[in-house]
This record gives sequence, structure tokens and C-alpha cells, in this order.
Amino acid sequence: MQDNAIASVSAPLPIRIAVMVYELLLVTAVIFVAALPFLYLVGNAQTGWLHHVFQLYLVGVLFAYFSAFWLRSGQTLAMKTWRIRLVNPDGQPVTLKQAALRFSLALLGLLLAGAGFWWALFDRDRQFFHDRIVGTRLVRVPRKT
Repeated sequence: MQDNAIASVSAPLPIRIAVMVYELLLVTAVIFVAALPFLYLVGNAQTGWLHHVFQLYLVGVLFAYFSAFWLRSGQTLAMKTWRIRLVNPDGQPVTLKQAALRFSLALLGLLLAGAGFWWALFDRDRQFFHDRIVGTRLVRVPRKT
């Protein structure tokens, strides 16, 4: 169940950066676990076309990880810890299309030396580039009393 009252308070930039650091640790574990069956079945994927297939597989795993959490509750494990939720401007959950576009733009921004994330330093609302384009927001979730 979504609480529209949370949609009014944007998550501060330092908190979002802390979420990204924590998310990096979790995603590293996900990648290691996901790589095991692929490498067990295929063997060496360090060169050639298998290397590209392996990379696409890992990007697919990451998309599945993020989109499953974003679509279900709007929060990954790191976002739950820091009480942040991904929502539309009206406070409703994101759609699959928004999740896919947000993931793709965030990945592109990351590959471009983090430009999509540096964008928040200059954005009037301190939003990341991918959130600005997709129309999503990271908001604070109030503490449960």
C-alpha cells in the first residue's frame, strides 16, 4: 500500500549517495552469485563473443534486481535501510516502462564517468539526470511510530 503523504519530501542528496554506496555492496554480491551458474555452464568468458554475452547477462540480472524491487515496493534493500522510496510525482509506484528507462539512463550516466549522477549538483531540485528525464523522484519514507 502506497502512502501519498511521503511524496512531498524529497530525499536529501547525501542520503541518496549513502544509498548508492550500500547498494554497491549488495549489487556486488548479486553479480558474484549470478556469475556462478553462467561460468559453470559456459566456462571461460574472458574473450570473444562469450564475453559480450556474459556482460549482457549481468546487465539483465541487474535490471531484474532493480526493477523487481522498484515495481513491487519502490525500494531496494538499501533504499529500505535508508528509508527512501522511488515514486512518480503523484506518489504512485513506477511502471515497468519507467523502471526500464530509469535503469538504462542511470547505466548510461554511470558509464559516462557518472555524469548522470553529477547532474544532481546542478539540478534545481537536486535530482539525478535519469529521475529528471523519466519523471520519478526519490522521497523520504517517514519513520513508523
